[in-house]
Amino acid sequence: MTQSRTHNCNELRISDAGKKVTLVGWYENIRRVSKNLGFVVLRDFYGTTQIVPETEEMMDIFLSVNCESTLLVEGVVRERSNKNAKIATGDIEVVPERVEILGKCIYNELPFEINRSKEADENTRLKYRYLDLRNPEVKKKIVMRSKIVADLRASMMDHDFLEITTPILTASSPEGARDYLVPSRNHPGKFYALPQAPQQFKQILMTSGFDRYFQIAPCFRDEDARADRSPGEFYQMDMEMAFASQEDVFAVIEDVLPPIFEKYGTYSVASKAPFTRIPYNEAMEKYGSDKPDLRIKLHVDDVTELLGDCGFEPFAGNVVKAVKIENFTKTRKEIDALCDKVFVSTANKTFWFKIDENGEIVGGIAKFLQEKKDAVVEGLGLKAGDFVAVCAGKKLVAQKTAGAIIKTFGTATDSCIDRERYEFCWIVDFPMYEIGEESGEIEFCHNPFSMPQGGMDALVNEDPLTINAYQYDLVCNGIELSSGAVRNHNPEIMIKAFEIVGLGEEDVKAKFPAMYNAFCYGAPPHAGIAPGVDRMIMLLTGDETIREIIPFPMNKNAQDILMSAPSEVSQKQLDDVHIAIVMPKED
Repeated sequence: MTQSRTHNCNELRISDAGKKVTLVGWYENIRRVSKNLGFVVLRDFYGTTQIVPETEEMMDIFLSVNCESTLLVEGVVRERSNKNAKIATGDIEVVPERVEILGKCIYNELPFEINRSKEADENTRLKYRYLDLRNPEVKKKIVMRSKIVADLRASMMDHDFLEITTPILTASSPEGARDYLVPSRNHPGKFYALPQAPQQFKQILMTSGFDRYFQIAPCFRDEDARADRSPGEFYQMDMEMAFASQEDVFAVIEDVLPPIFEKYGTYSVASKAPFTRIPYNEAMEKYGSDKPDLRIKLHVDDVTELLGDCGFEPFAGNVVKAVKIENFTKTRKEIDALCDKVFVSTANKTFWFKIDENGEIVGGIAKFLQEKKDAVVEGLGLKAGDFVAVCAGKKLVAQKTAGAIIKTFGTATDSCIDRERYEFCWIVDFPMYEIGEESGEIEFCHNPFSMPQGGMDALVNEDPLTINAYQYDLVCNGIELSSGAVRNHNPEIMIKAFEIVGLGEEDVKAKFPAMYNAFCYGAPPHAGIAPGVDRMIMLLTGDETIREIIPFPMNKNAQDILMSAPSEVSQKQLDDVHIAIVMPKED
């Protein structure tokens, strides 16, 4: 019945005047003028059309049903006397001759006004997501998501990648986050796991002789929510290339992503190939972050030698970092608010001083710097109007605090940031190993399957903490879109790499049996990456939370409010999969 419509609600134009048409859609609202005249807005997926009932009989039909009911309207198109330039159909209206109610909304009141649903609290929006998605502003993000994914898929195929789906039910694997476990009915006491990523499968595909693989892959991790991370489920554009180097991966990504960002982005300017490459250690020293936002024209200076002995106690014995901002005009109140914001994100204090119009050091910690004034001014190249934020602590703490200063002060100071662009960069040369903060033992810094730079020779003859990996991150506007690596495809090098963190050959075989065994049958060198689709779309739409671009997201507590998940299940269901629930004891 509904397929008998002749036009959608965004299609009719002044050239259609006089035509008899059939429209279907949601009854958005009515503005009643008299008992036999009103103005109705009919909305479908495509847009809106004004319907003008001009008889008491027609008015009664519209007044007899609640808004958000679905209707079929047959009528004649005519030119509007009061045109609306804000909508595509603003030159016409339809005078109804027949109205059919297709689906009634039985509620007199809605949980929120459809066109203002984004003003409702999040849990209400998620509970009534089907109403929230009727809001054109919300819906268009999901439409854009579909188009972006389609273009990504087409571009990867143009680059000769083959789309291959990998299993959803697989084995639990230690990949850095908690698994979602699925109990087995036929194998009591054993579990499947939902994949945190298709990592092992795509590497096995390379070993199987497939040359270029990609997949818009669902990934599942039992992690807490963040603004740029959805709990539970997310999607990534997973890719892997056989007989490939880091350069091959970079070339594909630098060809695929910029056109997508230029076409769909809030900003029309995106980095061209080649993207800026920054070694990890340089990124931490210069930007205080391995996710630098290169739109911000600020950097970090190490002033440990310059300020470490100035008599200010927090600097003594610590690494001291400074960030200079030219022509800074913030008030003392604004400075304090920004310093507080840095403290919230780092739990470390920010100190400051500035240069007044007479070239004197004033404000903040100025009294501790008077004896060093000339050295400070010369060392940092300061002039009147300059502001300097300073932090101190152990090296990593000082670096990260300086990075937070750049982000916080830089985004709050228009002269420091070019907001209207997408700035990509590669962070390269990640350390292969690090000392674990909790264990105090040597651990893998990132992906244990990365190829160490220098191969076996480096693992045997160099200090592990000096070895870098062929590992790289793709960063855009301060957001990490992806990690990738040249894979360690050599079983002997893999065993040696794991021995350094205290795991032997038997441990590797036990934890990664399929991949390890596959590599023993002649594996090609291979490399890959997996940009996050959700984060990418969040950047393109300019949204601050990732949930705005996911059709049916969970809330911050990893709950699906719409479907009431997670939920209890019956005892029979538990018995079928041999599960007994032991609730935690109350404190």
